[in-house]
Amino acid sequence: MKSENAQAAAPPAGKPSMARVVERNIEALLKRQQEEDQQKCWQDRLADAVTAFTGSITFVFIHLVLFGLWIFWNLGWLGLKPFDPSFVVLAMFASVEAIFLSTFVLISQNRTAALAEKRAELNLQVSLLGEHEITRLVILVTEMARKMNIEAANDPEIPELAKDVQPEHVLETIEKKQEQMEQTK
Repeated sequence: MKSENAQAAAPPAGKPSMARVVERNIEALLKRQQEEDQQKCWQDRLADAVTAFTGSITFVFIHLVLFGLWIFWNLGWLGLKPFDPSFVVLAMFASVEAIFLSTFVLISQNRTAALAEKRAELNLQVSLLGEHEITRLVILVTEMARKMNIEAANDPEIPELAKDVQPEHVLETIEKKQEQMEQTK
């Protein structure tokens, strides 16, 4: 029974194995993404659909054909009576379209930026937790090394590494360094 489970969990031949925790994290992130997609209101879905379509080569080709026909027709090259010889209607149409398209793109970008900010916050929290855990491990391993009389336990950098990182101090330091760099420009 145990060997059957081991075979079921083993990756296919020729593929490297992945830690189960990585697979779990991927599944959790994908599930979260699906939940967020399902929670979108119809306006956000519309904005995403319009933005996706207008960012496609199909959209470009449709505009090349439509604008090309419009221009050829109104230059008289198709043998038809021009309906917009000064191209004022074409310019107005293109301007109105640009206003709406830019609005849809901005809506999508704003939501994407908000998601990126949430992910950055999550990344920061995970990094701070990891830093705290590593600090505790440094303290624990150093104490073990001292009890075992291992010379590396006396490394002068260890007390500095054993201090918890204070994010607000890091931010203050970054801001001060940036101000100093800007003043030297």
